[in-house]
Amino acid sequence: MSQTRILLIEDNRYLREGWMSFLEKEADFSRVEAFGSCEDAIAAGAPARCDVVLLDIGLPGMNGIEGVRHFRAQKPDLPIVMATVFDDDTHIFDALEAGAVGYILKKSTPEEIIAALKSAVAGGSPLTPNIARRVIERFHSRPPTAATELLTERERQILEAMASGRSYAAIGRAVHLSEDGVRYHIRNIYRKLQVNSKTQAVRKGLDTGLIRSWLLF
Repeated sequence: MSQTRILLIEDNRYLREGWMSFLEKEADFSRVEAFGSCEDAIAAGAPARCDVVLLDIGLPGMNGIEGVRHFRAQKPDLPIVMATVFDDDTHIFDALEAGAVGYILKKSTPEEIIAALKSAVAGGSPLTPNIARRVIERFHSRPPTAATELLTERERQILEAMASGRSYAAIGRAVHLSEDGVRYHIRNIYRKLQVNSKTQAVRKGLDTGLIRSWLLF
């Protein structure tokens, strides 16, 4: 953490200076660069020099959500934490879908802001409690995706062949693919079913009705 470099973008000068005052005193942060707009930060080359961004949404010119997209396109691994007055679903989910890793409110305490930046650098996703609740509620409200809709017909054929114990070569002959082609589809099956092995894939196939038990005998 001792070398963490902060980029702060906030158009309210008084708030920006207030945040700078406590961020610069934090021993784990080696440098804080502050700007009033995304355009000014970009012109100064600041995104390339920072390890984490604290970014407002309601900015003049390029707004914060547009800024997230721009910064992540230039530096895909750059963690960006939104700090805003907006706590409605539209702003929250637009920011997270654009690539922000965290979302906190401007009324957060200095300690909470510092903790959020450290968490983002460490690979976390800092959210204020009410924002976290919104995210969880959105997740719970989504209808479950049917497992049968996850896999293509070819992938289901390969999963059935895997359940019957066939080798990659035998599966390839059955579905007219090379062994490398079979491996490619199996990787996709593992990813879509969120499993890591043939046994797990077959078990999930059985549990979700993608394949039938009689195929195993």
